[in-house]
Amino acid sequence: MRTFYPPIEPYASGMLDVGDGHEIAWETSGSPDGKPVVFLHGGPGGGSTPAHRRLFDPARYRIVLLDQRMCGRSTPHASEPDADLATNTTWTLVADLERLREHLGVERWLVFGGSWGSTLALAYAQTHPERVTELVLRGIFTLRRAELEWFYEGGAAALVPDLWEDFLAPIPAEQRRGSLIQAYHRLLTDPDPAVHGPAALAWTTWEASTLTLLPRPALVAAMRDPAHALAFARIENHFFVHVGWLEEGQLIAGAGALRDVPGVIVQGRYDLCTPAMTAWDLHRAWPRAELVMVPDAGHAFDEPGILDALVTATDRFAG
Repeated sequence: MRTFYPPIEPYASGMLDVGDGHEIAWETSGSPDGKPVVFLHGGPGGGSTPAHRRLFDPARYRIVLLDQRMCGRSTPHASEPDADLATNTTWTLVADLERLREHLGVERWLVFGGSWGSTLALAYAQTHPERVTELVLRGIFTLRRAELEWFYEGGAAALVPDLWEDFLAPIPAEQRRGSLIQAYHRLLTDPDPAVHGPAALAWTTWEASTLTLLPRPALVAAMRDPAHALAFARIENHFFVHVGWLEEGQLIAGAGALRDVPGVIVQGRYDLCTPAMTAWDLHRAWPRAELVMVPDAGHAFDEPGILDALVTATDRFAG
């Protein structure tokens, strides 16, 4: 079973001005002459980590990581009191990727994305298919109404009612009869830290607690850093309130644009965050992509079966 490549450090990094007052943090590692690959993190708002470099053979890949707008090391940060998310959208992020590609002098690259990263990867690849050599996607998420309602409006509560109760806790009882995403939007945009702070921790803890098939308390604790949790929750909620600025079913319906793009879809059978229905629908709309259904995994990229499938895919496409 394949696992992470050894730890490596970047050989170049910087901040790229992408307009609208935003700078995104980027780095490159591996081989400067290797095949370009860009890693798109989840969330939105999750940020990149050193472990993400290790999904790729450093002798064969030029590995590009970035922190998308307003998270990680990018500026401004969504945890700041006056954070304005108005220019942080799916389509500004697609444009940021093109600006970064041009900045780095990359002609075409493999695009790798998991969870929200799969959403962004699909949006980018369907907009710029000529720039994509292959796609490796994990935990498929396309912001369809059913997907959002499953995880944020009560569907998943049938399996984890104890965790769901904690997610509901910050919401006043009278607001629980409407949209919970909208209720959280009111809490997360409230200027009072006594209001938005607990809401951010509850939102982020709900997601962190459901990422893996088996509980992983250390992962939950890591995601509960207050600044990270606030940025993560605000950015996710902002995107979900606006349904990703996508038409219903847009990324599945648009999969025909990928007919010439090889790909691998890796999906945990027991993924609570992004259930397998979306990976299946994408595979049917994009038959050229191989679907790998991992029988003993949830959502996280580093669960053993998912990690094995992802590294197998990146090795396959390394050339």
